[in-house]
Amino acid sequence: MTGEGRERVAEAGAPFGIAEVTGVSMVPTLLHGDQLLVRYGARLRAGCVAVLRHPLQQDLLIVKRLIERRDGGWWVLGDNPDAEGDSRVFGAVPPELVLGRVWARYRPVTPGRQRSLAVTLSWLVSSVRPVRSASRRLRAR
Repeated sequence: MTGEGRERVAEAGAPFGIAEVTGVSMVPTLLHGDQLLVRYGARLRAGCVAVLRHPLQQDLLIVKRLIERRDGGWWVLGDNPDAEGDSRVFGAVPPELVLGRVWARYRPVTPGRQRSLAVTLSWLVSSVRPVRSASRRLRAR
């Protein structure tokens, strides 16, 4: 996925899936390489981070923040104002292209790093976080 991501696990009808972030459009909330726990069919509201199909290239999954409902669907933006590839480019996203809500993110364990109990606990504390909704005052830019 780019701010974007690749969906790694998504069986038809599965309530949860895992996606991987690629790109910087959701920095600082999400970083390149973050893994996401996605709840398909979850209730959506403004401020949520969601996985959706790109409206102009539907085989590409993207991760964006839902800003507000407009005629034609959701207005979505990346958290990084300098990155492109959101509703400022392609307009509102039809509701049927919004696949699910991001519930949590985690950063993978660094390869080759010692896996002692202390290191594992430190990783859990620093790397696994729920992805929270933004302020209700968030408006389209």
